[in-house]
Amino acid sequence: MNTRTIRSAIVATAASIAMMPALSLGDSIISAHAPSLAQDPVVMRLSKDEFRIVFGINATACGHSERGCNGTIRYRVDWKTEDGLTRSETKRVAYAVAPHSARGVAVDRQYFDTAEGAHNTEVIKVSVTGITSADGIGSNSTGTVALAAAN
Repeated sequence: MNTRTIRSAIVATAASIAMMPALSLGDSIISAHAPSLAQDPVVMRLSKDEFRIVFGINATACGHSERGCNGTIRYRVDWKTEDGLTRSETKRVAYAVAPHSARGVAVDRQYFDTAEGAHNTEVIKVSVTGITSADGIGSNSTGTVALAAAN
């Protein structure tokens, strides 16, 4: 797969997530201005150990403002190598929703392996542990997506 095809796939996936109807993963929001996830994260494999994790953001409460909104998504990734070693890592990705927009996307680029390119790795689960907004008000919404094993 060449770089142009990979970029096209990422852009197409991100655009489709942004256009999907909001499927909130949680009902308990601290603030009326806090964003939430529009759906479960999407995980794309790019190579043996390289992944893109895409988060669709529902920002109807804050995105319609003149300034839009931005913040951080905290998430945990459980992954394993082909020899059975499992690991769990906590990550963060920043997001920004443009002014007058109801939805946005954040894409995080990650490598999961014990040695660079030494193993085929598999992402088992992505769990969103929190979403914060620039004003410090966050969402209690959490979501988990378990992924089927790739053969």
